[in-house]
Amino acid sequence: MSDATIRLTTAQAIICYLTNQLIEIDGQEMRVCGGGFGIFGHGNVTCLGEALNTVQDTLPLYRGQNEQSMGFAAAAYAKQWLRQRFMFCTASAGPGTLNLVTSAALAHANRLPMLMLCGDGFITRLPDPVLQQMENFNDPTFGANDAFRSVTRYWDRITHPAQVLHSLPNALATLLDPADCGPAFLGLPQDVQGWTYDYPEVFFKKRVHRIRRSAPDMAEIADAAALLRTAKHPMIIAGGGVQYSRAVKELTAFAEAHQIPVVETIAGRANMVATHPLNIGPIGVTGSDSANAIAEQADVILAVGTRLQDFTTGSWTAFAKGARFISINAGRYDAGKHRSLPVVGDAKLSLLALGEAAAGYQAPGDWVDAAKAHRAEWDAYVAKNVEHGNRPNSYAQAIGVVNALCDPRDRIVAAAGGLPAEVTANWRTLDIGTVDVEFGFSCMGYEIAGGWGARIAQSEREPDQDTIVFTGDGSYLLMNSDIYSSVLTGKKLIAFVLDNGGFAVINKLQNNTGNDSFNNLIKDCPTVSSPFAVDFESHARAMGAEAETVANPAELGEAFKRAKASDKTYVICMQVDPYEGWTDQGHAWWEVGTPHVTENSSVRTAHQDWEAGRAKQRRGV
Repeated sequence: MSDATIRLTTAQAIICYLTNQLIEIDGQEMRVCGGGFGIFGHGNVTCLGEALNTVQDTLPLYRGQNEQSMGFAAAAYAKQWLRQRFMFCTASAGPGTLNLVTSAALAHANRLPMLMLCGDGFITRLPDPVLQQMENFNDPTFGANDAFRSVTRYWDRITHPAQVLHSLPNALATLLDPADCGPAFLGLPQDVQGWTYDYPEVFFKKRVHRIRRSAPDMAEIADAAALLRTAKHPMIIAGGGVQYSRAVKELTAFAEAHQIPVVETIAGRANMVATHPLNIGPIGVTGSDSANAIAEQADVILAVGTRLQDFTTGSWTAFAKGARFISINAGRYDAGKHRSLPVVGDAKLSLLALGEAAAGYQAPGDWVDAAKAHRAEWDAYVAKNVEHGNRPNSYAQAIGVVNALCDPRDRIVAAAGGLPAEVTANWRTLDIGTVDVEFGFSCMGYEIAGGWGARIAQSEREPDQDTIVFTGDGSYLLMNSDIYSSVLTGKKLIAFVLDNGGFAVINKLQNNTGNDSFNNLIKDCPTVSSPFAVDFESHARAMGAEAETVANPAELGEAFKRAKASDKTYVICMQVDPYEGWTDQGHAWWEVGTPHVTENSSVRTAHQDWEAGRAKQRRGV
């Protein structure tokens, strides 16, 4: 091995390393880092900015408008690439970096790779206190960047240039690890960024990575097969990990071979097309009557690639108390939840192994027929739910119109508020892997930013398809500036802004728990003196998008056709009713805190009704 060295600054070494890390995807080599999102400040412009400027054709840097939205865009990019590629985010020292905390938490909850390269204070402390420094009187090493420790999978502060040799490979290993995948954070003190070191040239040699596939333990497979063979009413819960493992074909083949009904989590939407006979629908709080009906009767449940979040499990009331779980998951932590019989390993390899071990087993025909009948009833409900005509505008109607007109490979993005539930329940999947409903962290503001990140990735994979964003007025007002980003970068979005006058889904929860409407709908805010509707069309036009406002779903469909024909970002606005038109079927019980003591009789009654649902709740860990 050569002893040759190259003198670089810390910042230059980080960027040089990233440019030489490749990944093999379907036999093709490409950079594992697709580029980055950045807002420069005094903490990152002089050194990291200098290094990035030299590779702008290799690692494209997208200028962000808001650090939080940059992180959302990076998360959506990683989703679109099925966690095989990632983007970095760079922000200055202080508030710019802290703006990334929420998006780091989103990536952490969703097990998504995102690298953060953020400014930090001076390691010498000679100029302390410096601009934007948080002084801790009892621990001078403790600063704002320590806030990321709880929301990252890998955290480090680079205090010497040589540490890059250790930290970067470990950060990258975390980003590409199926079990530990999540955001990585590197704090870069402003002086250390510019310090030099004689790095070994071999450190920057091109390296091709591959996502590890961990084979399951065959004893665990044998135990799982033995339990599955006892099942009279088996069911498969398909989560987002099925897609990340590129195991969709194996899941489908397994279900078909053993004739086991499949239900999907929110993250697992689009594991199966809607018309597949074994696709019984989405499960849980925002699910379908069909999936929840068979969940109540299932005796053995095979959970594949899911962390079994409360919206999937109905806060653990969706299943029979005696039901047994088999959990296939790359992560040991997720595989062992709620007394599951764990199969720790890659979903593709585990399904193949379990299929062989359970060869010859099939679910009873009457069970499968009953599941299909439930799905047919749900399909009929959805068909009626999305109809429009002489009734108030609703989310479901808008979703149905777009569903009927879009291309099967268009990507759908939604997050937070009422739209995730409505998309999950009413969207009929046209093709595999085309739905991104961000509900791992249920983060308002993800919609447009995530759409931009997804579109960047989509333009690298399927440039002729559209990215379609569903957002409410609340999320739009929280974070909309990446409409401008999409226009600047030529990454077209089609965004539907469905305005119900405030935070209507939380108002619905407020009313459902016996409370009066208060501070959710704009008209119910006691500090609002003169409610008025925002002109979202004009606002979007001001950021360079084409935009129009429509009165009803029929007009929305015609506007969508114009948006499809346009070559630039297009925003379509429509008011929807905050009270009527919600999907009123398909829900499971969900645990929320309600007042145990109150003088309000309706709240007291609602508390008693809510607590009655707890009788079905499984006890577990």
